[in-house]
Amino acid sequence: MAKILVTGGCGYIGTHTLVDLVENGYDVISVDNNKRSNPIILECVEKITGKRIKNYKVDLCNFDDTFAIFQENGDVEGIIHFAAYKSVGESVEKPLVYFENNLLSLINVLKCVQEFNIPWFVFSSSCTVYGNPDEIPVTEATMPKPAASPYGYTKQMGEQIVNEFAKSSGAQCILLRYFNPVGAHPSALIGELPVGTPENLVPAITQTAIGKIKKMFVHGNDYPTRDGSCLRDFIHVCDIAHAHTLAIKYLQNEKADLLCEVFNLGSGNGVTVLEAIHSFEKVSGVSLNYEIGPRRPGDVVAIYANNDLAKKVLKWETAYSLDDMMATAWKWEQRLKADDKIFTNQPKELN
Repeated sequence: MAKILVTGGCGYIGTHTLVDLVENGYDVISVDNNKRSNPIILECVEKITGKRIKNYKVDLCNFDDTFAIFQENGDVEGIIHFAAYKSVGESVEKPLVYFENNLLSLINVLKCVQEFNIPWFVFSSSCTVYGNPDEIPVTEATMPKPAASPYGYTKQMGEQIVNEFAKSSGAQCILLRYFNPVGAHPSALIGELPVGTPENLVPAITQTAIGKIKKMFVHGNDYPTRDGSCLRDFIHVCDIAHAHTLAIKYLQNEKADLLCEVFNLGSGNGVTVLEAIHSFEKVSGVSLNYEIGPRRPGDVVAIYANNDLAKKVLKWETAYSLDDMMATAWKWEQRLKADDKIFTNQPKELN
């Protein structure tokens, strides 16, 4: 099978995608500078797959170091590009850091894709490209609104860069817009490892339940939704990971009609923050200590996906329910507590 390079391979979605690719017969290598990830997680990937994954500890914003990886791996046929900073709140505070890191790394990788004639490129995009949409669910044809955060703008710009690159280079590209990845691998060997205090909902829930956080906050209860809290489309990380494997297979089989195609990856169901909390309390038996707080800058009010196109074209189906997402996330959090020493070198803040 083909050799696939995964950037950000030590990250949350990256590690799950490594597992899925290996389980589907692909040869994989990882690039991750580990500023926002822990390299020991690849040992956990090895426990699941039986395969040792090589990681290049390289900052993709350094072109020469990036180029050297491609020189050493001339047989790479596809790239899955995850590497990016992803905190909405932090991007509001440090926009230049986000524009520099997320866009320069993408440009450097695409330069190498062109130089080494790599035929397949899959870009990790996000529902943040839609901004605050006028209608939901959103389809791939929904007109993007202004992004709600600098992070969202980096995804909008990233998509534009990939689109123009595909036109000029002839490389086959796919943009995967995923919604809110949550949960963990059923083995509880890999899962989300947030840096510092988590901003994403589910790790905030599980860390509160386990006692790492004394109290979590629901950011606003005055939105025009069923219960006043923000509405999101939660999707299990393993479902997201498998979509990347299917995207590579789709390009590999030369089925793409366009040089750059776009697919939504979401469950197709809108769930409010409070509904997600109640689901966790049900599956875990733990009552969460949470408080309603003010709205948070950069948050979109409500969004969820129409995922019909991914189902039709990529033959993608979701396998995990909301309760499954919460149950696997909780199992992972409990494993982290039991094996706390494994991740003692976890990064604490932006380097």
